[in-house]
Amino acid sequence: MQSSTSVRDSAEKYGLVTRVLHWGMALLFAWQFTSALAHMLFEDTAIDEFFWGTHKPVGLVLMVLILIRAVWGLLNLKRRPPADSMAAGLGHLALYVLMLVVPAVALFRQYGSGRKFEAFGMTIMQGFEESQKIQWMIDLGSNFHKILGYLLLIMIVGHIFFAIRHYLKGDTHITDRML
Repeated sequence: MQSSTSVRDSAEKYGLVTRVLHWGMALLFAWQFTSALAHMLFEDTAIDEFFWGTHKPVGLVLMVLILIRAVWGLLNLKRRPPADSMAAGLGHLALYVLMLVVPAVALFRQYGSGRKFEAFGMTIMQGFEESQKIQWMIDLGSNFHKILGYLLLIMIVGHIFFAIRHYLKGDTHITDRML
């Protein structure tokens, strides 16, 4: 049996790195969806300003973390606990894809708009002349970031629902792997 402090994954339990990435990203996603909800419900208020100002930087952090998480997952692929079912495996794959695509299309839109993007005091993208806008990048982000973000939220709620369902059914061998 693997100790709960093992860094790497095993067939019985996810390792410390996987669990820290999972739960840390869960908190950041909760913040991210709160910022989107605050922007939608409380536009042009102090609440909106407080949360929405963090949306892009937190999205960038999430994109970097999902890349790290994907690489870490691939390095541990043969050691990880097996998926409970094909549906669970496909659901997790869909979550990974959406976690990567949602911020990627937002970055396409940001770049295509020509607006400068700064996060945490660093310039991530230099701005450029408005006449040089790249419309297909703007359209890609405008058409898909929000809808795919909602789909990601639905998938996350489903993920939480099934985790709770497993726990309540006594399938703690499934939930204990990530706890």
